[in-house]
Amino acid sequence: MTKILIVDDEPLIVESLLYSLEREGFQVKGIGDGSLVLDTVREYQPDLIVLDILLPGMNGIEVCKRLRAESTVPIIMLTARGDELDRVLGLEVGADDYLSKPFSFRELLARIRAILRRVEMDRYYPPITDIAIGDLYLDFTAHRLTKKGAEIILSAREYDLLSFLMRNAGQALSRETILAQVWGEEWIGDERTLDVHVRWLRLKIEDDPASPRYIQTVRGYGYRFIGAEEVG
Repeated sequence: MTKILIVDDEPLIVESLLYSLEREGFQVKGIGDGSLVLDTVREYQPDLIVLDILLPGMNGIEVCKRLRAESTVPIIMLTARGDELDRVLGLEVGADDYLSKPFSFRELLARIRAILRRVEMDRYYPPITDIAIGDLYLDFTAHRLTKKGAEIILSAREYDLLSFLMRNAGQALSRETILAQVWGEEWIGDERTLDVHVRWLRLKIEDDPASPRYIQTVRGYGYRFIGAEEVG
């Protein structure tokens, strides 16, 4: 059974999500203190985390940052309505998606299922061959990226985005195509989320993120990953 961890200090939200998600067939656990998350994740081993930003003990941004140092478990961040800074910070520290409060359960459920579907597809239908471009090596079987032999930790969303770009290296890809393929048809949100994820990937893989070598911007259109034959 798929396990979901809810982290929110509002008891009514936790109780409502526990009830609704269990009715959808998930195994669910809820906690309300950010300082308990890391130990709970190690013990409970959830398949997905719904994480509020405003938490006692340790805020959601710091929790997400620490989780990403040791885990690629998908994370959906809950933010206050209209708080763009929190959304951007959440994505930059490794959250896979975000929802603004108040939110509908149906929207949350759609996002949970979309993320879990991508994880399942990657697990059972890995590409036949790994990809090496420049100093980067993407191991699809292990879901592992290395640069000059050193591992780079990616969130599930960052991995999905990078693997899609590298599979299509040398091609200019529109923003719409990337969002449809990486986020799925159920994506509901701001297209700037793509830019945030690209910026975060550049910080992880580029020698000079301000002058990117691998992920190139195609102005007015989208992005392009450098082709293997172009690497000097």
